Amino acid sequence: MKVTVARIGRAHGLRGEVSVELRTDIPERRFVAGAVLDTDPATAGPLTVAAVRTQAGRWWVRFEEITDRTAAEALRGVELLGEAEDEAEDDAWYVHELVGLRVERPDGTEVGEVTDLIPMPAQDLLEVRQPSGRRALIPFVAEFVPEVDTEAGLVIVTPPYGLLDGETPESTGETGASA
Repeated sequence: MKVTVARIGRAHGLRGEVSVELRTDIPERRFVAGAVLDTDPATAGPLTVAAVRTQAGRWWVRFEEITDRTAAEALRGVELLGEAEDEAEDDAWYVHELVGLRVERPDGTEVGEVTDLIPMPAQDLLEVRQPSGRRALIPFVAEFVPEVDTEAGLVIVTPPYGLLDGETPESTGETGASA
């Protein structure tokens, strides 16, 4: 099965180098010279990795098929696809497994639906579309997302006060008093 391993960002320089927004925990295995990645849309690829470098926590990739800035700029937003890893972890999910899941509080109160998982340096953010249509970004850590049940189509969340629509200190149990 193909999964998104990165999304192509901005072009850099004149020779076709691009930044990539990682969607994989193993970029050092996915992005090696000679690796061939399919693309979404398929018309943009496949692309063969020619060179890779990192700088200040950002990954930069050059592809054999892309040799100038104009071609690199045309790739912005293209998703790079790779084969799903066979080694399954108990607490690891692919974005496509999470998108569309119902989101509730532990008491069954509806929170919304998962629309994306946004990779960030400290931790990923679970993007949830609330019934109002507004989005909430919940840190994807065990403290705030204690349960993910893909078979039941459900994610249980306990986000901190202020992340969701309609919250008041009384509804979340917070008093606002300090000790």
